[in-house]
Amino acid sequence: MTTTTAKDPAADDAARQDDPPAIAFEQVSMRFPDGTLALRDVNLKVMPGEFISLIGPSGCGKSTLLKIASGLVSHTQGDVWVDRENLGYTFQDATLMPWRSVRDNVELLMELRGYPPARRARIAREKIELVGLSGFEDHYPARLSGGMKMRVSLARSLALNPNVFMFDEPFGALDEITRERLNEEVLTLYGREKLTGIFVTHSIAEAVYMSGKVVLMSPRPGRIVEVFDVPFGYPRRPELRYDPAFSALCGTLSAALRQTIEDSQDD
Repeated sequence: MTTTTAKDPAADDAARQDDPPAIAFEQVSMRFPDGTLALRDVNLKVMPGEFISLIGPSGCGKSTLLKIASGLVSHTQGDVWVDRENLGYTFQDATLMPWRSVRDNVELLMELRGYPPARRARIAREKIELVGLSGFEDHYPARLSGGMKMRVSLARSLALNPNVFMFDEPFGALDEITRERLNEEVLTLYGREKLTGIFVTHSIAEAVYMSGKVVLMSPRPGRIVEVFDVPFGYPRRPELRYDPAFSALCGTLSAALRQTIEDSQDD
């Protein structure tokens, strides 16, 4: 007879903290060529398998932080650790090629990496199915809704099987129902693909619903003000949005954000 012991989630978390971070920013600052200081002394670690959100006022450097991690821009001070060879990025806009079909858009990054045609076709088929677009392979972007375009963008990035994923406010331009539906789909992908994720959003409710931690940033120059642990486990059900504890945490974050902005105006 075999006896099994239930895993202790706290023990799993402790073990994970002994692993090297998937992403780390140490004393990172960023000054643009025109002299604007966008980020100042940012310290942040994201452990493998964590999904965090960045919130803060417009212009505080949330997107800049993602671009630094991905190598799209260079920081001017500090150190950054991340495996850029295994990094996916979804932008605020789907950035699809209008002359390429859904299938061809999903294959684009693989094509640039030199994947052979048969492998590209197989992986594209898998990822298109994964994001719920089977049957739309031959459609062009002009015939897709905003939500469908973002699914294509997700599939394109997932095709390279990234370990780390950057979400730069991907659903900000979508209606609320579509946005919530895509939140569910991203969380399903997160659970299935075991991604490490950083999600930028202006929506506090979205940040709390999606994340294990919410990172609050100050007005420019952006710095980390506080990190809030989200006490709700995965998987998450849509009904969580109506839970009093969920609303209370959103209220706490909203108050902290307002206080951060007020404090910066007093300086």
